[in-house]
Amino acid sequence: MEKSPEKLKILERIENLEKQGIFDQDVEDDPETIELLPDQIDYLDKKLKNKILTRLTLRAGKKFFEGQIKCGNLVIKDIIGTENLLNLKKSGAIVTCNHFHPFDNYIILKALMPCLKKGRYYKVIREGNYTNPPKGFEMFMRHGDTLPLSQNRQTMRKFLEAVKVLLGKGNKVLVYPEQSMWWNYRKPKPLKNGAFNFAVTNNVPVIPLFITMEDTDKIDGDGFPIQAHTVHILPPIYPKEDASKAENINFLKEENYKAWVKVYEDFYKTPLKYLCDEEKENTQPLQTENTHNDNSALPNAV
Repeated sequence: MEKSPEKLKILERIENLEKQGIFDQDVEDDPETIELLPDQIDYLDKKLKNKILTRLTLRAGKKFFEGQIKCGNLVIKDIIGTENLLNLKKSGAIVTCNHFHPFDNYIILKALMPCLKKGRYYKVIREGNYTNPPKGFEMFMRHGDTLPLSQNRQTMRKFLEAVKVLLGKGNKVLVYPEQSMWWNYRKPKPLKNGAFNFAVTNNVPVIPLFITMEDTDKIDGDGFPIQAHTVHILPPIYPKEDASKAENINFLKEENYKAWVKVYEDFYKTPLKYLCDEEKENTQPLQTENTHNDNSALPNAV
């Protein structure tokens, strides 16, 4: 089957961005972002209409995704580390995961079920996905337990208060800390502070998840192998009691990234290396002149 030209362009964009060391830029043609105003969002579903729409949307979403699993378009091969969710059912937590597909949030839901209240968790999404969602996904983006960010300060105040309330009630809030979605990208990308800021501000742990992929024998509609996913649930990371807020944010971010890298390297049996690192190595000039005969000045001198 011929491969989709659109998907090939996406893969080319990913490669070019990785070579430049730019990891927080989306590679797909997202709809234009429209500002989300405070009176346009009911984060906590206080209105009866929104409660009903959320219930219907979650039911429809489950039916859709389970159908995708049944027909083999969405493959969850294994979930590893469910023991790390023990004793977290009543605790609010920030969940982090690598972001590589619009459907990966349902894979995360399946993995988190042992520690969820009523089988629900909340997803932080980009502003444009709420105000100007892709056609056919309007209900999922607006009523699927989503928490849209906003460029509007008043809206962001409502957002932060909603996150505080939800975490205080023991809910789990998913944040994609890479701040970009790269289709079927297998490497962990560098992380942003946001997720860890939420965790420290609300004094809750971070539950790091990392999803690895393997090609199956089945080809999707774009001409690429459907991926079999393994979810790795890693031990929760707690803020330190004796550290400042900035220190704790950095600590959680670094520990999360290190945990992801270890899973990547253990699963794929290869050290993590970005194309931008290879570019630097290839362009770095070697020092050939040495007037003092001191070989320690040369790269990799022994």
